[in-house]
Amino acid sequence: MHTLSAIEIRDKFLKGELSAIQIVEAFLDRIEKYDGQIGAFLCVLRERAFAKAKALDEKRSSGAKLGKLAAIPIAIKDNIHVQGEISTCASKFLTNYRAPFNATVTRLIEEEDAIIIGKTNMDEFAMGSSTENSGLQKTANPWNLKCTPGGSSGGSAAAVAARLCPLALGSDTGGSVRLPASFCGIIGFKPTYGRVSRYGLVAYGSSLDQIGPLATTTADAALMMEVIGRHCECDSTSYLAPEEPYLTHLEGNIQGMRIGVPWQYLEQLAAEPKEIFNRSIETLKKLGAKIVDIDLSILKYSLAVYYILATAEASTNLARFDGIRYGQRSKRAKTLDEVYDFSKEEGFGSEVKRRILLGTYVLSAGYQDAYYKKAQKVRSLIIERYKETFKHCDLVATPVSPFTAFEIGAIKDPLQMYLEDIYTIAINLAGLPAISVPEGFAKDGKPLGLQLIGPQKQDARVLHAAHAFETATGYHTAIPQLVK
Repeated sequence: MHTLSAIEIRDKFLKGELSAIQIVEAFLDRIEKYDGQIGAFLCVLRERAFAKAKALDEKRSSGAKLGKLAAIPIAIKDNIHVQGEISTCASKFLTNYRAPFNATVTRLIEEEDAIIIGKTNMDEFAMGSSTENSGLQKTANPWNLKCTPGGSSGGSAAAVAARLCPLALGSDTGGSVRLPASFCGIIGFKPTYGRVSRYGLVAYGSSLDQIGPLATTTADAALMMEVIGRHCECDSTSYLAPEEPYLTHLEGNIQGMRIGVPWQYLEQLAAEPKEIFNRSIETLKKLGAKIVDIDLSILKYSLAVYYILATAEASTNLARFDGIRYGQRSKRAKTLDEVYDFSKEEGFGSEVKRRILLGTYVLSAGYQDAYYKKAQKVRSLIIERYKETFKHCDLVATPVSPFTAFEIGAIKDPLQMYLEDIYTIAINLAGLPAISVPEGFAKDGKPLGLQLIGPQKQDARVLHAAHAFETATGYHTAIPQLVK
C-alpha cells in the first residue's frame, strides 16, 4: 500500500477495495517498523486516527458523500495546531502546550475526511535548514541515515519519503518545505503568500511564512492545494480569490512555455549539481519549453535581507513566550524578572536565541534605519526585479540547493548553514509560488530537486510545469532502499 499515491489510496477506499481501518493499520505498522531509525514523528496520534477511520468506514457504508481527502493519512508539522493535541514547535518551551483550537488547514483537511496520523519533528520554531535544531530529537534522511533530511520541515519530508504517510503539511519561511523535499527526493510546494491561511500556524516570520504540502507526486500536492487553498477570514493576509481546480490544470503539455534561467547567479554551483540541473533544463527543452536567459543578480543580497527581516519578525513574535502566557515556567524563578529570564534561558535552543538576539539588535534604536529599513527597501527591489523578469518568461528555474543532503553535525558554522537556502529565500521575500520536484540523484545516491518559480497567484502554472517534468523523468517513483 505504501507504494500508492494519496489519490490512489483515496480511490481504492471510495471503491470499497480498502477500508479506512486497513489504511491506517498499514501506515501505523510502517511507522512502528521504521520511524525508530528515522525519527520523523514527535507523536503518533494512533487513537485519533483509528477513531476517524472507523467513522469514515461507517460514513461510506451509509452512502454519505465523502471528501476529497477521504481516508488519506496525513502528517502535520508540529507548529500547526491540531485541537486538543500538543503543539511543541520541537521546543522544550512548549512541551506542555495543548492547542485550544484547530489551524484553518487542519479544519479544512478534516472536513474533507483526511486522517491526521501524527505530528512531525522540525527545527525549533522553524529556525533551521536541517532539523538538527529540534529541541526534542534528531531526524535522519531515509536515503542516508547519516544525513539530515533538510529543514525546517524535515520530519514531514522524511515521513513522506519513507512512505510512512502519503501526504504531509509543512511550513516554508525561507525554503523550509522545498529544501527538505529536495534532500528527501519528494515534491514540496510553497504556495503564493496568502493563498493558504496561516491561522493556527505558530509564527516565525509573519510576512514570509506559508504552509505547503509535501507529497510523492505533483497530483497529490495539487489535491491538497484544492483543499487548503481557500480564503480565511481569520487571517488578514489571506487573499480573497476563488478556489482553483489545480488537478484540472495539470493536464496538457508545456509546449512554448518560456522558462527563465539566471545562469549568472548559478556560476558558483558545484560540478555535479550543475550537471544534474543542466540535464533538467535539457528535459524541459525536449518537452517544448523555451529557455530564456534572465538577470537576477540582485538576489546576491537576498540572504542578508532575509536574515535581517526574518529575525526582526521572530524577535517580535517570540516575545510572547515568557513562561507566563505560554510555555514552561522555570522552577528556579522566584521573581517576575527571573520568570522571564530563566524560562527563556531554559526553554529556547541556541539557534532560536541567536535569531532573537539578531532580530532585537536590528530593531533597536540607532540600528533600525541602518539595517531593518534598508533591508525592506532592498526587498522591494527584489519584488520589482521578479515582476520585470516575469514579463519575459512564464516561470523561473533554479536548483533548490547547491548541495545534496549533508551529514548530521557536518556544518558547525551558522553562516554556512544559512547558505543552504541561497536559492530559496528570495521566493519568500517576493511572496511567489515555487516547487521542488525530484530531478535525479548524485553519484552517492542522494536526491536533488529542481525548483520552478512562478509569478504571484500563478500556483497552477507552477504545478502544471512540475507535473510535466515529473511525468517525463519519473524520479519521484524512487523509494529509499531502507524502507522498500
